[in-house]
Amino acid sequence: MTRRLWLAIATLTLAALLTQFAIWWLTPPTPPSSFAGPPRSSYTLRDFKLTALEPDGRPSLYLSAPQLDRRNGDHALYIDTPHFLLPQASGHPWQGDARFGWINADGTELRLLGNVRIVQPEADGHGESIITTQNITAWPRQHLMASAAHTEIEQPNVKLAGVGFRANTATRKLELLHDVHGTFLPAPRNAP
Repeated sequence: MTRRLWLAIATLTLAALLTQFAIWWLTPPTPPSSFAGPPRSSYTLRDFKLTALEPDGRPSLYLSAPQLDRRNGDHALYIDTPHFLLPQASGHPWQGDARFGWINADGTELRLLGNVRIVQPEADGHGESIITTQNITAWPRQHLMASAAHTEIEQPNVKLAGVGFRANTATRKLELLHDVHGTFLPAPRNAP
């Protein structure tokens, strides 16, 4: 090899080293990884019973379920297969079940998801009502419930179905909002 070839190789090597050093010197450091893994519960309760109170100390919700998780991020409660009671000022409480439940951090909103079934007890000469749907949002302190899903209401001698639902548990008023269909069965007659 000639002297010129060695000089060219040395010059190129020096240029490559200086370029690499400049890149290393001028490139900002990589930020640390922000990945912290999947969300974790602040705590988990198993086979629990919960009572939510109104500001005046009266119960607004009784809840029991096999598992409850509270997550660090939003402080909401995530519940598996909840069974709940909504106490009323007079009369028996409304009761229900669902596959999943969610309660916001303030405890003012309850969401029920998947195979929701609510029983409005018999009172004031009105028979028991059974409400079935796929999701319901309830505000226990205001005694209100609503759903945008297909909902069915069964009462003695009446079957109603529609899309969208509202209820006021204090006044016992149930409303189906859209595409309402009903079947009215004849009242049973007493034989002489």
